[in-house]
Amino acid sequence: MGKIHPLPAESSSSSSSSYISLQEQAETFTVWMKSLVMQTNGCTVFNQNGDIVYRVDNYDKKGSREVYLMDLKGTVLFTIRKLWLFRQWKGYKCDGLTLNSQKPFFQVRKTSGIFKGDMSCEIVVRSGNAQDGCYKLETSAGKSAFKIKDSNGTTVAKATRKQTSSGIVLGDDVLNLVVEPQVDHSFIMALVTVYGLIHHKL
Repeated sequence: MGKIHPLPAESSSSSSSSYISLQEQAETFTVWMKSLVMQTNGCTVFNQNGDIVYRVDNYDKKGSREVYLMDLKGTVLFTIRKLWLFRQWKGYKCDGLTLNSQKPFFQVRKTSGIFKGDMSCEIVVRSGNAQDGCYKLETSAGKSAFKIKDSNGTTVAKATRKQTSSGIVLGDDVLNLVVEPQVDHSFIMALVTVYGLIHHKL
């Protein structure tokens, strides 16, 4: 199988020791809506060096009521739970399998697109820091792409279908994700996980 992660950047430093959640520059990730564990349901995220930095291993079935966003070592960063009756998803920050708080760090609610392809979700963050507020996740009908915008309408993350260096568009389960500077990567990956759950991709 060919590589699906980005080519190494010419001037990038070695991965794990220098990798932090908040960056001074925009960073590009490859999101593969597939677990590397026997290619079961889940999600695998590669950084610009081709290293795995986040993963979701959802073994049982697509659309589980509870999934876990982990780092490469398997440390749980977010627990994401679905409220079936209200079309809502709640994300809890974790320290391993232990929730940091019984109150959700963020909550996602579908606000449009219940019966059509276009979809908009409202994201409310209550974490006690400067990133608190409202965000919006927007997708378009028939496209494996989405944007995450802050309360000012500024795009903080954008995902599109990934292309190879020769211009070949990969499958709709492989996305190119650009995260803007000073945005918590783990928070964005948790929202990507919700996107995957909404669209039954993991």
